[in-house]
Amino acid sequence: MNETPQISSGTLRIRSAEDRDVPALLELHNHAVSHTTAAWTDQLATLETRHAWFLARRAEGFPILVAVDASDAVLGYGSYSWFRGRDGYRKTVEHSVYVDAAHKRAGIGRALLEELVTQAERDGFHAMVAVIDGENLASIRLHEKTGFVQTGRLPEVGTKFGRWLDLVLMTRLIDTAPPPHGGTVRS
Repeated sequence: MNETPQISSGTLRIRSAEDRDVPALLELHNHAVSHTTAAWTDQLATLETRHAWFLARRAEGFPILVAVDASDAVLGYGSYSWFRGRDGYRKTVEHSVYVDAAHKRAGIGRALLEELVTQAERDGFHAMVAVIDGENLASIRLHEKTGFVQTGRLPEVGTKFGRWLDLVLMTRLIDTAPPPHGGTVRS
């Protein structure tokens, strides 16, 4: 998979994440775990587990993008990886985007998502899947604005903060190429 070019828009830049960014990725992830329903877990990550996640994504060739300001401070990140583990899904990826709470609604999430779509297209994927808490209307609207359509809703399949959560699935088709024939099995 290809290296991500640096994208600049005013003082916002999107670049590939580096080892030095892992503490910021950890902070953004753990904030989402502790304060939002964006991550359906109560388990906070450690620096070691987030670094292992980072290395695993990189080893598989998947992008981890960061949005940074003029001082190179991380304001958000996005990544994608396999949607499901079976080879029939080898052309489909699932993505995540996290933005620092102090910088939400400033276009950072959209910039990250659009670059992830561009990267997935470059990498030859056919479809991207978003898995979103049904109450997260801001994320649903963001995905609609970037060409995703709601393709499913699973009522009360998750729980967090003492309440049941609906799961919304949104997809975006990236290319119109015919499906591949055969292929090798991923491990």
